[in-house]
Formats: sequence, C-alpha cells, structure tokens
Amino acid sequence: MRATDIIIKKRDKQELTPEEIRFFIKGYTDGSIADYQVAAWAMAVLLNGMNAAETTELTLAMAQSGETLDLSGVVDLALDKHSTGGVGDKTTLVVEPVLAACGCRVGKMSGRGLGFSGGTLDKMESIPGYRTDLSREEFLQQLKDVGLVLTGQTGDLAPADGKLYALRDVSGTVDSPALIAASIMSKKIAAGAQRIVLDVKVGLGAFMTNLQDARALAEMMVAIGAQAGRKTVALLSDMNQPLGHAVGNALEVKEALDTLRGGGPADFREHALDVAAHLLVLAGVESDLPAARQRAAVSLADGSALERFRTLVAAQGGDASYVDDPDKLPGAALIEEVPAPRSGYLQTIHAREVGESAVELGAGRAQKGDPIDHSVGFVIHHKVGDQVQAGQPLFSVHAGDAAKLAAAKARVLAAHHWSDAPVEPLPLFYGTIE
Repeated sequence: MRATDIIIKKRDKQELTPEEIRFFIKGYTDGSIADYQVAAWAMAVLLNGMNAAETTELTLAMAQSGETLDLSGVVDLALDKHSTGGVGDKTTLVVEPVLAACGCRVGKMSGRGLGFSGGTLDKMESIPGYRTDLSREEFLQQLKDVGLVLTGQTGDLAPADGKLYALRDVSGTVDSPALIAASIMSKKIAAGAQRIVLDVKVGLGAFMTNLQDARALAEMMVAIGAQAGRKTVALLSDMNQPLGHAVGNALEVKEALDTLRGGGPADFREHALDVAAHLLVLAGVESDLPAARQRAAVSLADGSALERFRTLVAAQGGDASYVDDPDKLPGAALIEEVPAPRSGYLQTIHAREVGESAVELGAGRAQKGDPIDHSVGFVIHHKVGDQVQAGQPLFSVHAGDAAKLAAAKARVLAAHHWSDAPVEPLPLFYGTIE
C-alpha cells in the first residue's frame, strides 16, 4: 500500500477502505508519510468529501493513533463540549467553571486558533504562566484533585489529529466537513468523554456557512458519537456576527471574566448558559433544561463559577491575580474607537471579515508556528438589529502598529452593513440534534 495511491484514489472521488484509512493515518503519525502528502490528501478530501463510513473510520483511526484515556476511575461521568469554531467564541471559558460550580468534574482538551477562528488555548495563554501542555498523568491528577482541567492535547492522545489540525490551518483545508467531524470526535473519544455537547456554528463567520451544511455536520458527529457509545447532543448556533463583543485573545478573556462576574454581553451570556444547561441535563444534575439553566445562572450570580475559574488558573500555573484584576492582561499599544459613519439599523456584521482582520492584526496565525499577539483585536459595540446614530462608537481596534490598525479599521468598517428600515435581531440557536 502506498500513500500516493490513496491520495490519487480520493482525488478521483473513490471511497477509501478502512485498511487504506488506517494505513494513511498510521503513516502520518509515525512520520513515514510526509506533510506535503497529507496536505494533498486533505485537499482531495475537502474537494471530494467522505461518506459516513469513511468519516467514522477516519475518526476511530485518529482516536486510536495514540493512547486513549479511561476516566472512569476519576469521574463518574466524563463531560465535554466542543465548538466547531467561530469569531468571539470564548464559551468554554465560562461553561467549564459553571459546570464545576454545579458539582461536575470537567476535563477538557482544547485547541489553538484555526483559520479565522480563535483558539481557547491561545486565549488562556494571555494569562502569564498558564500551562496548556499538561501530561496525561497531570491531567488525570488535576481532574481528581481540582475537578477542572483545561489544557491542550497531549502528544500521546490522538497524535494524528494534533498533526493534522495544525496542517489544515495552513493548507486551506480547514473547511472540510469530514475533517472537522473526525478531528472533533477523535479528540472527544480519545479523551474519554462519555457525554458531549457540540456547538455547531453556522453563518458568515463559521466553517459551515448555511444551515443545511451545519445540520449535516451535526448529524454526522452525533452519529459518530452513537457508534462510539458516547451520548452526543449538537446545538446549531448562529455565527453570522461575532459572539459577544470582544474578538482577540486577552480581550475575550476579559469578556469571559466579566460574564463570570454576572455581567457580560447578553448574547454571549445566554449562549453559554444554554450550552451549560444541556450538559447539566446530560450529566443528570437536573432533569430538564429550564432547571439546569437556572442552576447555571445561579453559579454566575453567586460568584462560585468565577471562583472555580480562579482555581483552574492557579492549578495550571497561571497568575490568579489576573483573574481578580483583568486590566493586568496584555493591552495593545494602539487603541482607536471608530464612530458610526451614518445613522440606521445594522443589517450585517460580517463575522468572517472581523475574524480574518483579527488574524491580520496578529491575534491568529497566517502560518504554522506563527507567534500570537494576545493584546490585539476588536470590540464590536453593537449587534445586528441595533439602531445606531451617526457618530456613536461602532467598534474599537486594538493594534500593535499604525499600518495594521488602519487596514483593520477599513476592513471592519466595510463589514458593517446598514439598513434604513428596522432589522430583526439574529437568533442564538437554530435547532438541536440528538
């Protein structure tokens, strides 16, 4: 069996056998198949797709490319959530401590920025000292002792996905439904998750830009979960505009901390509470969503979720004083507030344009291994449907140099589209797949 033949077969729109998929993933994991060959294969998958059988086989091959975690000796029920990626999506930073405050033990392995979508690990590394490279043993010990872990993928857990994840980011293959599904579910399976909530984004700032494709991806992942014996629920959520107001690593951490203090943007707060509620029901903590949502809201109001976040930061080597004083987080050298150029109703705030502009400022990576500037990004002051008067603050740019600030300002200004007639606000969710 040769890697080249497998690439050609997928290029020619043929179905790969389980043996071919496992051979390819094993070869990439052990280094016998090169990056450039995997990039070519990934592009063929993006263009020609994979059927359900291929995608499930790919998921299991990636999950089994290294060790798998058995959390049964540490927790009664292992919970996890995952977002397919969006702009301003800092949901994990609120949902995990909320769950912990409600009595759940949660161990999560998150990823870095992918394309125009921000990464949870990049956000958390805005806090000095915070470690995202816990070993398997450290992961299990912290989950047992603290009940809350938020780290990166360990090298021996689904290593094929870790390599492929980084390669997709720089090879133009992020958007493949099969690769997205396999990446997400392989990590969940390898990390021992038994109950999973998937936050599947749909819209201008998502990898799935229309509801039909997002629903198909959600159904694909829920089916993979079922075949692997994991109860999985997928929420179809809006990503036509940034979630919350902040876009950029330190800015999003500040917004998450504001939310953990009982404040935060209304859309982001409601989104995080809904995701947490579904997990609390799956965990059996509450029997229905309204009760679960109320319980999650109480953890924000009484400060217990914030305290769990502080404990998490300290447990992983971070400076917890940044939790108490978010103004200590990295700040940009240049900040400019941009006024609305006209009066009217906001019809569109193109989330992808905002996300790509943030990458150009340095909040994301143009190439594999690029450094991250945690201080840069945007604060988008309004939502679709808002009535705005000319001269009111429209958004703020946080940049490291004047040239990048000017380019970002122009691009994000053009991403705001106007209407003279009233515009309906966007929904938070479009449906649930179980």
